[in-house]
Amino acid sequence: MEKFHWDKLHEPLSLFLFLVLFLSYQLPSSAYTLPDKYFVNCGSKNNINVTSRTFVGDLNSDSVSFTKKSSSVRDNSQASGTPSLYQTARIFWQRSSYEFEINTNGTYLVRLHFFNSSGLPAAVFDVLASGFILLHNFTVQNSSSFPLIEEFILSIPIGKFFIYFVPQGSSFAFVNAIEVFPAPPNFIYDKAPQISQGSSSNEYNGILSRALKTIHRINVGGQTLTPENDTLFRTWLPDDNYLYNPDTAKNSQFYVGRPNYIDLVNEFIAPDLVYKTAKEMNINTSRPSNNFNITWSYDVTGNAKNLIRVHFCDIVSQSQNGLRFFLYINSNLVQIINPYETVRLLATPFFIDFVVDSDDSGLMNISIGPDTSLTQSRTAFLNGVEIMEMMRETDLVPITNESNQKPIFIIVGSVLGGLVLVCILGGVLFMVLKRRKPKAVETSNWTPLNAYRGSTHGDGKMPQLSTLSTEGTVIASPVPNLNLGLKIPFVEIQLATNNFDKKLQVGKGGFGNVYRGTLRDGVKVAVKRSKPGSGQGLPEFQTEIMVLSKIRHRHLVSLIGYCDEGLEMILVYEFMEKGTLRDHLYNSKLPFLSWKQRLEICIGAARGLHYLHKGASGGIIHRDVKSTNILLDENLVAKVADFGLSKSGPPGQTHVSTVVKGTFGYLDPEYFRTQQLTEKSDVYSFGVVLLEVICARPAINPTLPGEQVNLAEWAMFCKQKGLLEQIVDPSIKVQINPNSLKKFAEIAEKCLREDGDDRPTMGDVVWDLEYALQLQQTAVAQEPHEDSTSNASSILPFPILQRFPSMSAGLGRDDMSITMEDDSDSVPSASEVFSQLKINDAR
Repeated sequence: MEKFHWDKLHEPLSLFLFLVLFLSYQLPSSAYTLPDKYFVNCGSKNNINVTSRTFVGDLNSDSVSFTKKSSSVRDNSQASGTPSLYQTARIFWQRSSYEFEINTNGTYLVRLHFFNSSGLPAAVFDVLASGFILLHNFTVQNSSSFPLIEEFILSIPIGKFFIYFVPQGSSFAFVNAIEVFPAPPNFIYDKAPQISQGSSSNEYNGILSRALKTIHRINVGGQTLTPENDTLFRTWLPDDNYLYNPDTAKNSQFYVGRPNYIDLVNEFIAPDLVYKTAKEMNINTSRPSNNFNITWSYDVTGNAKNLIRVHFCDIVSQSQNGLRFFLYINSNLVQIINPYETVRLLATPFFIDFVVDSDDSGLMNISIGPDTSLTQSRTAFLNGVEIMEMMRETDLVPITNESNQKPIFIIVGSVLGGLVLVCILGGVLFMVLKRRKPKAVETSNWTPLNAYRGSTHGDGKMPQLSTLSTEGTVIASPVPNLNLGLKIPFVEIQLATNNFDKKLQVGKGGFGNVYRGTLRDGVKVAVKRSKPGSGQGLPEFQTEIMVLSKIRHRHLVSLIGYCDEGLEMILVYEFMEKGTLRDHLYNSKLPFLSWKQRLEICIGAARGLHYLHKGASGGIIHRDVKSTNILLDENLVAKVADFGLSKSGPPGQTHVSTVVKGTFGYLDPEYFRTQQLTEKSDVYSFGVVLLEVICARPAINPTLPGEQVNLAEWAMFCKQKGLLEQIVDPSIKVQINPNSLKKFAEIAEKCLREDGDDRPTMGDVVWDLEYALQLQQTAVAQEPHEDSTSNASSILPFPILQRFPSMSAGLGRDDMSITMEDDSDSVPSASEVFSQLKINDAR
């Protein structure tokens, strides 16, 4: 009884404590109020109010300081409609910084504002903070007529927080406005499921230790949301431009009241307007089956790690029911979405985070689809998507407080002591240098290298390339087992590209930028430079060098050298004057290729691939055959390029078991299903290239009607219906001999067969293409003979082709057994034997 009496007395107190604890979980936003700092109007002494925020002029701010070696500018040439916040900027001519005093540990939102004012688009610079490169070689495009806002999410400790601006080369850096303010509690969680390519997942820990860069923030099913109608001054874009097939989805809206913020989501995670709109399946009740998916495709950085947040709020159901559907990322099933296992009421928001690695395609596909096992409610919905790139750390950013002041007597003592030490060391160094030849010095990580800095001999003359030292301190992991004779000092590459002048940039890919350059011996080169400090693409970098340093062929792009000094990963190739095959097929500014030229290009590329498969010891599978990886020299001679994904195996091995990697639209469906890579996977991809050549359209074109999106499917359908001539490139239609066209289409069809064993070898393809060329050059049109080495007939049934997305995973570091080969072709040319035969007697 006594114990019971004690419990009764404390029952009200226990209930009160329970309610406090319950409300603390149910109302996490109650502990957060919109901040009032830091909002900085750069280059100005005026304060400006923008959407409930006061941007304080940095010239008058007591809480924000900046490097004094800078200047403020005002653009008076802008029209009166230009927002006041973007009429001023701060310009930095050397490495400089803004300094903020952080009083509370936590997660912070950092936004940098840039505007295309007169003259400022010429700026090229880096932005760094908290040990991360936030922006690299950043520039504001000339075509931009709106402010560009780059947003980052950082974990910042108490103390001084620096944002560094580092001009590149002889350029400068600038910024119009800066925001630094704490995010709400639990805005970003430290762990999330990490999705692998094999559809399995494990937990990723340490998200808060990375800097996150917002790449996409999408209001699915709704309109553009601006800072005026967002709780944290964010911008959300509509999703329509990202839909793979708009016909699969329709918009839904919630008109009554607010969403039910009763679980662990509040209005700061996403505003009401995100959760009150959605895309759901556009179900056609007249069709017996509605088992399609809704797919969105987003541009992302290739080979990067991303945090993906998907938002859900069931506004499509009339009542709580058995609704259940599937969520896919890059065609991997990552989650079964059952809203009412997560929340308790209709119109209740929730979100799910995933950590996902992007592949080198530069695309991230997100799909939702129905659970077909349900007897009702076969639908799916999505309210919002956020994609945040997880930035890599770099040693280039000092994390220490560089404003710490030392007592003056320590500084004076250090200087005097240093002078004495310098005198002593100077004498020793002089004696050593008299006996030692100077070596090339590595360039600073920060200061752009002058033309002849650190690379002259004692006579002041520039040494030849072969005499330059390749020594230097290696910060990154060196590339193992490579041909050191191909190493080129970083200084030489800087000289060849005028310190990576933007005017010399000729391309950009997942690995990095490509520049045109000229070595000091006059050789023109193409320089492919990875994003400095990113560490991305190391396996591809190693594979490319190991493959190209050991093989030579007239139809394979030659590797001239490479550089792996410091944090740099650079590949130097022979320069291909005419660019990519894709450029000549789709770029209307370039002269169109005749049918004969296209045939000769296809033959050359096929010979290069055949040499890879059969001419090198053990055989090499390219694994990324596409029109952008077929380059043309000044004489339009085709050369296969980009061997970063290549695989090799022991002699006699029929396949290589590996995770799937390739490019969307070119991927071999058999390889996708079995994860067994064979030479015939390259053959399939080359078949898609052949269709590009004849039709002059991309392998995938999402803007076309659904049945025409995939070129392989569409072209084979047209061939089967006898309509292939209707999709032939109009610029060459009148040139093509019908027999040559028929033979060429037959070759493409054979390459695209579903079963790899039924596809020809690349040697067979070379022969058939040579035959198609001879048919084109024959004066009298004749029916093509069934003479190919694979004995295929155009009357064979066509395969049912399936569309598979791009899949990617890390490249294994397999040992390669490759021997040096000469430039000779290893398959006989059909033209060499054709002259010995009469056309009617051709086999």
